[in-house]
Amino acid sequence: MACSSCSTGKDGQPRGCKNNGTCGTDGCNKLTVFDWLSNMSLPNGQKTFDCVEVRFKNSRKEFYRNAEGLSLSIGDVVAVQAKSGHDVGMVTLTGELVRIQMKRKKVSPDDKELPKIYRKATQRDIDIWQKCRDREEEIKKRSREIAISLKLEMKLSDVEFQGDGSKATFYYTAEDRVDFRQLIKDMAKAFGIRIEMRQIGYRQEAQRLGGIGSCGRELCCSTWLTDFRSVSTASARYQQLALNPQKLAGQCGKLKCCLNYELDMYMEALKNFPPSDSKLKTKKGIAFCQKADIFKETLWFSYKDEPANWHTLTKDQVLEILELNKKNEKIESLEEYASDNVDVDEEKMAFENVVGQDSLTRFDRPKKKKRRNKKRRKPNPKASSNAK
Repeated sequence: MACSSCSTGKDGQPRGCKNNGTCGTDGCNKLTVFDWLSNMSLPNGQKTFDCVEVRFKNSRKEFYRNAEGLSLSIGDVVAVQAKSGHDVGMVTLTGELVRIQMKRKKVSPDDKELPKIYRKATQRDIDIWQKCRDREEEIKKRSREIAISLKLEMKLSDVEFQGDGSKATFYYTAEDRVDFRQLIKDMAKAFGIRIEMRQIGYRQEAQRLGGIGSCGRELCCSTWLTDFRSVSTASARYQQLALNPQKLAGQCGKLKCCLNYELDMYMEALKNFPPSDSKLKTKKGIAFCQKADIFKETLWFSYKDEPANWHTLTKDQVLEILELNKKNEKIESLEEYASDNVDVDEEKMAFENVVGQDSLTRFDRPKKKKRRNKKRRKPNPKASSNAK
């Protein structure tokens, strides 16, 4: 997605609006809510909901009360109330959808302490805001140098200026508690602004910075994922994934959020499935489960003395054998059941070459060596006579 300001320049290079997720046309914003009620008029006598949603740098959103009854629409830059001074943000949602979002975020619309919108931002407010935004990268680099000189075990990941330029919020990540009192003094002296330090988790850091995941798409946390559920290695075990930290970890260094996407489906399929540690007692010996395919309802067992020889059994067959074992009855061998499960060659779908496309499996077959027809050369009688 991209807005008109993010389009390609004349030289073919991306022009970029430098808004870091707060584009004026709302075309390339993170976590944007589509206003599907924008074309619908309110019933007679009903007033417009007096709260709006305002977005700041990256994905930070807050709700503000439009006490002055300003005519606001999505994309308007507004000056809003802050703890000290004022902040500048962009309206991302208005109307009844704001009420739904507030209920979803557990914010009461009747809260009297809800901050207010002062006015639509003037050109002077916007100039000061843009000037502060341009200083953020330089200040972030300088603050990291100060933190390194103080030997603090922390990582300053992002800086966000308040709209009036009087305060800057520094977001950092750290494993343990950090004493940054001296850091605040040094940065306040170097930059001449009020400093606020805010610790965030590694997932929140990835959400703010964004990036491309191993799937080739933008990170879920920076595009559409709004809440972070706990992810454990049990999710990978239920899905029979190899516990490889390099493959299971995301950009944030934690387990990928997508491990939870299909977990409910796996849990539903495992309800009537034999446990993975089940043992089958046969007259030939005890068999252990080596592998299971949940959706094909197939399990592979091997004897204790023959771990390399696997026998294919269905879920119903395994449950039947377990019931017999509970009655102290043993079957003869696994081969009796496995012989009924001879793999039948699945019918391969034939792809017709109607548009001149190559076969999908053309690289699976080994290349045949071309035979060169070597023609025997006839002896030249002139050459033989000259040799004599």
